[in-house]
Amino acid sequence: MNPRSRLIVGLDVATVANAEKLVSTLGDTVAFYKIGYQLAFAGGLEFARDLARSGKQVFLDMKLLDIDNTVASAVENIVKMGMTMLTLHAYPKAMQAAVAAADGSGLCLLGVTVLTSMDDGDLSDAGYQVNARDLVLKRAAQAKAAGMGGIVCSAQEAEAVRAILGPGMAVVTPGIRPAGADAGDQKRVMTPAQALGAGASHLVVARPIVRAADPKAAAEAILSDMKTALA
Repeated sequence: MNPRSRLIVGLDVATVANAEKLVSTLGDTVAFYKIGYQLAFAGGLEFARDLARSGKQVFLDMKLLDIDNTVASAVENIVKMGMTMLTLHAYPKAMQAAVAAADGSGLCLLGVTVLTSMDDGDLSDAGYQVNARDLVLKRAAQAKAAGMGGIVCSAQEAEAVRAILGPGMAVVTPGIRPAGADAGDQKRVMTPAQALGAGASHLVVARPIVRAADPKAAAEAILSDMKTALA
């Protein structure tokens, strides 16, 4: 895949109007967008449909987790929206239900392992008796066993995850920051080149593009960095 199909820009903005303006500014430079909670609850789900109809790829970051029947019903409706990727928390039963519901659709289901804003201390506070890396690897193996399309993890775990998943599954890495950029609230970050070198298939970048003075130039710089790394 070329860099343009690997870069997912996170539309982490407050309104659909802001998202529309950003997509217009980025133009043909960006082909793949992520829509998460912030925009979804401000009219972003219909906007996601519009993006898909316009030919863009859409990563719907809903991190689903519920009883099996509810997860399956949600996935069936999301398939109808024309989405490219969908996240759910990497709990085995939820993943199995989602895989069955999405069968034959082409929707790439991604298991969220450990949020990139969390480290070992955060997991301990949440009651887990395992470190972040070990939990990511366990959930990666469970995602593969469930028949998922890939996982979401920190780029810091991408190399070890790729060894578990093999070459065919997606490894989507948020928390990507260009060299010298502020990490913000992310705790496990890498540069675009480092993430690709570690085995990531797709990079999710939000603030370094969305909040840049010139978002298109910022996206082009990241794509250039990715192209160099892939070469």
